[in-house]
Amino acid sequence: MKKAFVFPGQGSQFVGMAKDILDEHSVAKKYLQQAEDILGFDLANLMFNGPEDKLLQTSVTQPAIFVHSVLAALTYKDFKPDAVAGHSLGEFSALVAAGVLSFEDGLRLVQARANAMQKACDEQKSGMAAIIGLDDEKVEEICSEIDTLVVPANYNTSGQVVISGTMDGIEKAIAAFQESGARMAIKLKVNGAFHSPLMKSAEDELAAKIEETNFHAPICPIYQNVVATAVKDVEEIKTNLIKQLTAPVRWTQTIKQMKTDGFESFEELGPGKVLSGLIRKIK
Repeated sequence: MKKAFVFPGQGSQFVGMAKDILDEHSVAKKYLQQAEDILGFDLANLMFNGPEDKLLQTSVTQPAIFVHSVLAALTYKDFKPDAVAGHSLGEFSALVAAGVLSFEDGLRLVQARANAMQKACDEQKSGMAAIIGLDDEKVEEICSEIDTLVVPANYNTSGQVVISGTMDGIEKAIAAFQESGARMAIKLKVNGAFHSPLMKSAEDELAAKIEETNFHAPICPIYQNVVATAVKDVEEIKTNLIKQLTAPVRWTQTIKQMKTDGFESFEELGPGKVLSGLIRKIK
């Protein structure tokens, strides 16, 4: 049976995260210390004790999820994936697990990504909304009819798409989705339009960092968000990683392709089990 490991993205964090791994595996403490040296703050205290509002800050959230996820892979007994995939931020954890990036380089890119995204959010008020109960094509159609920027950002599972755009675009889109019979159309508590053209400045900033980083051939294919197919070529991996900030996360399409390719077993490594729930709904 072909087995894939999947890694979650932003939103999976919780106070107390990774404490069980640190308590059970002494080697994890070494990596955590490396992480804190790179980040320049007490990550362990924020992960273990919060407060929650601090853990929700992008500059803390993204490194915390990355570290938790990578530690879960590094301490997993007989970690031998046939493929890996990650949802948005989780793609960086997947790349470390697949040997493409070192732990240190992966964390530096995640830190740069978080800071660049925060700056892009500060440049223009924007947001995201969850749309539930409509098929992907209908969501795309309605977004295209809005007269200001709003686009599908996360294809999470069957009947669940997250959209991104200007605040005006999000408000207009929510009204349009409600009129079209969406079971739910609700604004999310995020302060940016992730995975949309409004992240272009962040993409450019991250691209420079990626080009400066050493990438290695993966030990297994990685299914990337941008293309929703298996990738092993290093240059293609880098290109897709750069595009990720402004392109949608094609998670539904990724899992469908993995199942078509013969994957029957998916194990989630990282905080929570959000992806496991999404995968069960994808046919």
